[in-house]
Amino acid sequence: MQIGLDFNLVEELVAGVDEVGRGPLCGPVVTAAVILDPKRPIEGLNDSKKLTEARREALFDEICEKALAWCVARAEVHEIDQLNILHATMLAMQRAVEGLSVTPRLALIDGNRCPQLAVPSSPVIQGDGQVPAIAAASILAKVSRDREMCALDLCYPGYGLSSHKGYPTPNHLDALQRLGPSVIHRRSFAPVRNLLEQAALAETVNIETVSVPTALLV
Repeated sequence: MQIGLDFNLVEELVAGVDEVGRGPLCGPVVTAAVILDPKRPIEGLNDSKKLTEARREALFDEICEKALAWCVARAEVHEIDQLNILHATMLAMQRAVEGLSVTPRLALIDGNRCPQLAVPSSPVIQGDGQVPAIAAASILAKVSRDREMCALDLCYPGYGLSSHKGYPTPNHLDALQRLGPSVIHRRSFAPVRNLLEQAALAETVNIETVSVPTALLV
């Protein structure tokens, strides 16, 4: 059983920033920025992937209550398709930091690169398992996106979004083949793009096939 990160590692006015949703075939990429309060400990913070859903939900509420400041931001599907997933993620991280009600003196970014920010920043590889503020950000982002995908499952039934959260599982790929991509699917991602190209090609062939007899009758 993991007991979580040492809250004594929390530094004053340091924001942790993390993202969720780079790999899915649909939905937004969601980011969060969190400035923890060293005077208000939160037990059990850890990389959101190492926590149960129930524990993440409980910590989500506690983080929102006890943090000095927090912000959840996003980049939409059309921005992902336009910019690519990396640049869309950087944009969403930028929005999260800019949305904080308290200006941090430093932003620690999970991963190996930082977005352009108005405050100093530093990347931390696997930071969600080392830095409490980044772990808190990973929890806010994960819970927020999971909730949204469950809501979208009701709007776009048949894809199983509430179970796989948009990731390219066999069930999701099978549903894409049967139903075709929805408006929330990322057209720049290969499995979705390939299906759209196949559909466009089939439509072109069908039009050409139908037009041949017509031409012969003229």
